[in-house]
Amino acid sequence: MTEAINLSDARIEEIRKGAGVAVLVPCYNEELTIGKVVDDFRHTLPLADVYVYDNNSSDKTAEIAREHGAIVRMEPRQGKGNVVRQMFRDVEADYYIMVDGDDTYPAESAPALLEPLYCGAADMTVGDRLSNGSYGEENDRAFHGFGNDLVRWLIKVIYGYAFEDVMTGYRAFTRVFVKTMPVLSSGFQIETELSIHAVDKRWRIVDVPIDYRDRPEGSESKLSTFGDGAKVLMAIASLFKDYKPMAFFGWLALLFVILGLVAGIPVIAEFTVTHLVERFPTALLAVALVLCGALSLTVGLVLDTVAKNTRKQWEISVYQAYEK
Repeated sequence: MTEAINLSDARIEEIRKGAGVAVLVPCYNEELTIGKVVDDFRHTLPLADVYVYDNNSSDKTAEIAREHGAIVRMEPRQGKGNVVRQMFRDVEADYYIMVDGDDTYPAESAPALLEPLYCGAADMTVGDRLSNGSYGEENDRAFHGFGNDLVRWLIKVIYGYAFEDVMTGYRAFTRVFVKTMPVLSSGFQIETELSIHAVDKRWRIVDVPIDYRDRPEGSESKLSTFGDGAKVLMAIASLFKDYKPMAFFGWLALLFVILGLVAGIPVIAEFTVTHLVERFPTALLAVALVLCGALSLTVGLVLDTVAKNTRKQWEISVYQAYEK
């Protein structure tokens, strides 16, 4: 671990106790667990502010969180991504910890998540449930592990970075990361969006192994394995298009050209023998596919220029955020 830059030992000790730290807890119907989550983080980080954002709960989540000492705010727009967006806009702090309100993530791991941030080794830390096997032992929901592995593989293929755990809801961030993070997701795609944004923008990332525990009896997950899984895959495709348009439309162009050749080569071979184009519709299809490939390549070149200019503007906004 690199030595903390420009921080005194006294200041480091304060941060370890939660000074300048905001714990962000997005919640929807978590009355069974939210009290313990708030108590655990207030015990582990006694100087931190614990924010619970209630997302239209029909139970006593907000009331219980308030009774246990949390700062409670309401977010009427349904969806975890909407909640995280408002949290990032509202809350001012030096460091942020984001954690689910279902008591599946241990508060005692919070100092380990914070350490790479104040040491200057990371801009985002990720609570890794997978490498120590705790997630596989505790989680009995079918296909969740497969979905996590699929998303990890896609990010590695597209961006060249191998996360240990992509879908974890336990993360920590620096202030600059939070204040320059453009949250676009509305739902459970937010973890994937945070991961892809961090890799694409070359933020420093550190995986921190944590122990995972499954939800207590009576507490139910709000995640739909297939519905939300499909949204996550769509989010990956959308962010791939936005962040790497040349690669996205270049592969699409190659696909169109290959399909055009598959359709057109038999027509050309027949023409060389008979000097006739007897399969005229197939010939038109082949030409149309190749033209679509050329158009896709052109779109990719144009959008690549736009994406580079957008990245330049984002880099300037990061410099400005550091100055504040």
